[in-house]
Amino acid sequence: MIQKAVDVLFVPIISVFAALMVGSVLIIAIGENPFAVYRIFFENSVFSVNGIGYTLFYATPLIFTGLSVAVGFRCGLFNIGGEGQLYMATMAVTLAAIYLGPLSAWLLIPICFATCFLVGGIWGGIPGFLKAKFGGHEVINTIMMNLIAYGLVNYLVVGPFHREGTQILETDFIPESARIPRLHRILPIIPERIPLNFGFLMALLAGLAVYLLLWKTKWGYEIRAVGTGGSAAECAGINVRRNMVLAMFIAGGLAGMVGIHEVMGYRYTYRDNFSQGAGFVGIAVSLLGRNHPVGVIWAALLFGAFRRGSLFLDLHFDSLSKDLVMVLQGTIVLFVAADRFFKGLLDGFRLKSKNEVVPD
Repeated sequence: MIQKAVDVLFVPIISVFAALMVGSVLIIAIGENPFAVYRIFFENSVFSVNGIGYTLFYATPLIFTGLSVAVGFRCGLFNIGGEGQLYMATMAVTLAAIYLGPLSAWLLIPICFATCFLVGGIWGGIPGFLKAKFGGHEVINTIMMNLIAYGLVNYLVVGPFHREGTQILETDFIPESARIPRLHRILPIIPERIPLNFGFLMALLAGLAVYLLLWKTKWGYEIRAVGTGGSAAECAGINVRRNMVLAMFIAGGLAGMVGIHEVMGYRYTYRDNFSQGAGFVGIAVSLLGRNHPVGVIWAALLFGAFRRGSLFLDLHFDSLSKDLVMVLQGTIVLFVAADRFFKGLLDGFRLKSKNEVVPD
């Protein structure tokens, strides 16, 4: 059990450490002190109340999208359509909240939650169906679905649902009854200006739900069995096609839940191009988290800290910018992809330790 835990944690930890080392080389090449850079970076992301609050805030959408990618991976599918799924769901929940505004909060908020999951799930389930029915590759299909989603929501926010009186591409604001509270109301230590909201708690609950689904239910067992080997799963009587569609539906629904954080807890409106690539960053989060809900949450927190800390690089260093964080993120993914190399080193170290002769 301990050896398995070491194997699971070894590559992500080494990947982060190696990425920081690569970043240090780049920082030195630019002419800055890496210790000073990382001190400013982490002081403003994890060693202050403001930093922690914003790190959790930035991590929230990444938890949803990371879980989305992880569910797909567990079924042997690569969900690269998180961006389209979250955009469609976020626009849908905005319109649902606006048009159902007269309803009480006790009824409207659950409807909005369900709208996020269902619309995102449908947008993810379509590529899943095409994969199961016709063999269409989910990567190509999800990329195409992203483009369709971009065009559709852009048309809606520029045209019929654009808020009058502003040049910002956004819709009308949702009513008070559709908004979820911010966490400073229950955690006074969090400053009121930090937009951390109940969406973060929903993301943690989503992580728990994914764990229970994948490892504690028959559906989850079948999804993982299909991901391990589709032919073997089919020989065992598992409906491979159904589980492909189900996995992509759940993956899309999880990505769609970003709308809870963005619209219901933060901006209270749909704003064009709001995600800043959260659907794609979720791929890196899932890879670093080893496609496990606990790992995804920790990886999302790390990437949230990266985003928060990057904002201060431009302020304190003339020759550095927040683009350094993108280099670190990309390097982490490269090292995670080289997991066989690191596992080979670990196995070699273990073999050497076993063959050592202890002197009398």
